[in-house]
Amino acid sequence: MTATTTPSGTSSPYADLKAPTTLRRLLTAPTTGPLVALLLACAYFSISTDQFLTGGNFSLIVQQVMVVGTLAIGQTLIILTAGIDLSCGAVMAFGSIVIAKMAAGGTLPPLVAIALGIAVCAGFGLLNGLLVQKIPLPPFIVTLGMLNVAFALTHIYSNEQTITSLPGPLTALGQTFPLGHTDITYGSLVTIALFLLLAYALSNTSWGRHVYALGNSQEAARLNGIRTSRLTIGIYTVAGLLYGIAALLLISRTGVGDPQAGQTDNLDSITAVVLGGTSLFGGRGSVLGTFIGVLIVGVFRNGLQLMGVASIYQTLITGVLVILAVTVDQISRKKAR
Repeated sequence: MTATTTPSGTSSPYADLKAPTTLRRLLTAPTTGPLVALLLACAYFSISTDQFLTGGNFSLIVQQVMVVGTLAIGQTLIILTAGIDLSCGAVMAFGSIVIAKMAAGGTLPPLVAIALGIAVCAGFGLLNGLLVQKIPLPPFIVTLGMLNVAFALTHIYSNEQTITSLPGPLTALGQTFPLGHTDITYGSLVTIALFLLLAYALSNTSWGRHVYALGNSQEAARLNGIRTSRLTIGIYTVAGLLYGIAALLLISRTGVGDPQAGQTDNLDSITAVVLGGTSLFGGRGSVLGTFIGVLIVGVFRNGLQLMGVASIYQTLITGVLVILAVTVDQISRKKAR
């Protein structure tokens, strides 16, 4: 063992054990566990079924999770502040109905209808942020109430009818292009681009550092000069904007405006965030981890479906994974104290 010299001039044979190494940082990173779980799942399903390990199947997995993945980006931002958003799926569904009905009826040009639908979702996010910060109310209560509001508005505005015969611009992101021998949807690229954009913003901007500071301690963040009220409202608004983009991706994938859509996507988005290593207590996690969590959900559901496992067991396994992820988070928090 190599000895190191302390400031007093004495050598300590244990000093280098305390110094963080690259390997140690990798092993203790919040995304390491989820990444290992993803790789193990891929290895298992590759052995269990010949259809899993193909380019077309991996493209299908990304297509299947692109809507929930986009919702999960916004959910990550909110959970990083120690909040939670139960309304994201319902808000997305309402935004999709606004876009579809405005465009299909010829009331507005398709691009204007898309912009209006995204703006409506951002407005829901803004309202959530104002209620959480200005009254203030617990995020759980605010977003639970907003879930019911958005759900009711979706069914009232759509008259319980699925909207069909949509113009081309609304479904353009569902079109594919060849990459080698695999067809990739443009919507998948949009989702990946959003993950990269928000990952960069959280890791390399002062805004991102403020988000983590807010999640660790709102009072400490305020005392350090961060405008916590404005930041919180902004985070919920950005999340709402992302839900609007998810609404467009939903339409592009299904080709219709469906008032029944998104009813469990709020839980799926939370599942992805938790599986990706983001702490429900705020201040720790990453968008990259959420991307891995989204893929874990997609891989498990796809692999089990290829194996012929009933959907109810897919739900059971997903629930067990969430409990395990939260348990690991709790244990790591206790060790960090």
